[in-house]
Amino acid sequence: MNQRLQSRPAPAQAASAASTPAEIRKIAEELMDVMSALLGITERETELVRAGKVREAMLLEAQKSELSRRYMVAVENVKAAQKQLAQAAPDLLNTLRRHHDTFRAMLQVNLTVLATAHAVSEGIVRGVNSEIQRRNVPNTYTAAGRRAAPGPRHMTPLAVSRSL
Repeated sequence: MNQRLQSRPAPAQAASAASTPAEIRKIAEELMDVMSALLGITERETELVRAGKVREAMLLEAQKSELSRRYMVAVENVKAAQKQLAQAAPDLLNTLRRHHDTFRAMLQVNLTVLATAHAVSEGIVRGVNSEIQRRNVPNTYTAAGRRAAPGPRHMTPLAVSRSL
């Protein structure tokens, strides 16, 4: 794997080598292609999480990671060639910006769905823990007739396996 990563040119090298309008267009089109592919994966992940199919959504992690890495490289290449892109193809640069705005909006939806799923699952675990603790605590009263606070020895830890 290290050889594969080392054999690829660094983002600055790839962008600085782009001097012709065709090469500059290729850099911008690569970013749009990667954004489209990443959008497809995140939309699929969003659908699966909304449907409660978390295991299936987790299977997309490797693809999503690879596309995210490619996205970062493509963004660096476009940043390095931004001046040339603005001169050679200003219409393509505007299209790229609009596409990127749509991309960010869709990622925000995905992050919201993932955060909601996380909050719901955390609420369920906390609810189960509260119920377990309530059942394990002795129901006693003090001399003043108030309910006795449970001591730490009455608390039972809850173990959760994170693997599905």
